Amino acid sequence: MEEIVLGGRPVGPGAAPFIIAEMSGNHNQSLEKALRIVDAAADAGAHALKIQTYTADLMTLERSDGDFYIDDPNSLWKGQSLYKLYEQAYTPWEWHRPIFERCRERGMIPFSTPFHPKAVDFLEELDVPFYKIASFENNDLPLIRYTASKGKPMIVSTGMATLAQLEEAVNAAREAGCPNVVLLKCTSTYPASPADSNLLTIPHMRSLFGCEVGLSDHTQGIGAAVAATALGASVIEKHFTLSRAEGGVDAAFSLEPDEMRQLVAETERAWQALGRVHYGIGEKERSSMKFRRSLYISRDVADGEELSPDNVRVIRPGYGLEPKYLDLVLGRRLPKAVKAGTPVTWDLL
Repeated sequence: MEEIVLGGRPVGPGAAPFIIAEMSGNHNQSLEKALRIVDAAADAGAHALKIQTYTADLMTLERSDGDFYIDDPNSLWKGQSLYKLYEQAYTPWEWHRPIFERCRERGMIPFSTPFHPKAVDFLEELDVPFYKIASFENNDLPLIRYTASKGKPMIVSTGMATLAQLEEAVNAAREAGCPNVVLLKCTSTYPASPADSNLLTIPHMRSLFGCEVGLSDHTQGIGAAVAATALGASVIEKHFTLSRAEGGVDAAFSLEPDEMRQLVAETERAWQALGRVHYGIGEKERSSMKFRRSLYISRDVADGEELSPDNVRVIRPGYGLEPKYLDLVLGRRLPKAVKAGTPVTWDLL
């Protein structure tokens, strides 16, 4: 696959993982805190910052009963209605411009997840370079088509989607005008367990859909993200907060600044370590030949003297013949006297 570009930054096997800090609702309805989150993400080395563009009215109905009430005992948001949750978590639309401007000032790429065509239209006014489709919206083909019609790259999280649904989403985006689709493996539980992450899906998706693939990670810590990088993930998205202790709708599974800094560093190290298929001596390993074993003359040998275990040994360093040639060397007679410490070479013989 050819390398793609997101917001001016190359994304693909030839570049370090593209790290996205997801603010979500961790601003706790404070623009001042939102801007501090931007600064902290930039200081930590994140390449992009993502927010979410919606209002509660565009997401659901203002009801607090039946299907609209969260009663899952394991949910972080148990006891709330969907509407109240989205009222608490949404990022006011008038904040988008100052957040985006601060991102650009700090050298980060700002973008957003739209949850409605009206949100797409609004983001177009802010000149976002690409879009994100959330896991829970990856079955909203009308939204995907409308977003794709803007002709910009799209990142699509794959949480809960079957293979058939992913095929529909990718085809819908490509047919509607999206030039590049990036799929993010995602487990839609909050927080997610590493055991449920199934990261081996990453190279499988890359092969099936012929696109860049990454990870939208809801696990705690950075282990899953580093493992995903080793499996070829070129984009890593993690929720981000100034402090989990300060609370917030996503704080429990968000990284703090020091952890984000580690994520940026360790995923880049993992990417660098992948390298290429290679055997033998690397250029930077040549000095280590001093610690490899080979054949050396171990005591002075006279002209015509026979080589034997008394005067040839397998020792370090590694500048003589390989030890596998010992049996061929023993019994040979040297045409000249040789001092101890001389490497045994074919020329010497």
